Amino acid sequence: MDQLLPAASTMGAVTLRVADLDRMTAYYRDAVTLRVLASEGGRVVLGRGSTPAVVLEHAPELKHAGPGEAGLFHTAILFDSEEALAAAVYSVARRAPGTFTGSADHLVSKAFYFTDPEGNGVELYWDRDRTLWSWTHGQVEMATLFLDPQTFLSEHLTERGAALAESTTDATAVFGDAAVGHVHLSVGDVATAREFYVDRLGFEATAALGGSALFVSAGGYHHHMAMNTWNSGGAGRRRLALGLGEVEIRLPSTDDIGALEERMRHYGVQTRDDGRTLAFDDPWANAVRVVA
Repeated sequence: MDQLLPAASTMGAVTLRVADLDRMTAYYRDAVTLRVLASEGGRVVLGRGSTPAVVLEHAPELKHAGPGEAGLFHTAILFDSEEALAAAVYSVARRAPGTFTGSADHLVSKAFYFTDPEGNGVELYWDRDRTLWSWTHGQVEMATLFLDPQTFLSEHLTERGAALAESTTDATAVFGDAAVGHVHLSVGDVATAREFYVDRLGFEATAALGGSALFVSAGGYHHHMAMNTWNSGGAGRRRLALGLGEVEIRLPSTDDIGALEERMRHYGVQTRDDGRTLAFDDPWANAVRVVA
């Protein structure tokens, strides 16, 4: 039985349950510079090009999760150039300045962190070329180095990027695609996360921070998913609440989904299969959907 996810696996859209659909749509559209790809009833899909990145589902009857519970740490949206990233960062700074929480150079990437209006973490980032990443004994070298936002913007914000942030121009026409590069979860403990996401689901571990965080990927990416206990150590299964609704993983083919379903059943993981997608919950009831 093949124990690894295919090398070409990627992350799909992150679904969020939200209390104020209009406010959240405006944040991801006007500040983050995604565009509305579809809107029907209480569901709004945002992304770039034809690639969904964030799906908002209106759930005003739900309450916010309590502090220390498992769930979403952040959704990380990957931009294909520093110019595009700078335009998005500048746009958030202008339209939602109070949502910025920090920035860092991680050696493999440059990242800017925000919290959306309902408390969900957001990372906007750009990857250095893979040839510049450093690997030692199968682990990728990552760090958290100082990255000054003003310096980054002065070096990479172009006139057209600033114009985009000042207007309601279609960001896709200007800069091309942006997509979810990785998803970071808050979990109860890292050993259980490793057992589920590496030993069962089939990601490869690429980095770890002691016993507090684990980074995993397919195909030698620095990380497609991460799990940490920084705010959630000891957390149990999630109750239904606002915040993370679902994480999507995209595999190359339906045959790959079939192989994964066989493997998850072998390990006793309860799965839901509608003929096109495979869904299951991690040990903290974070919902994962796998599509081809």
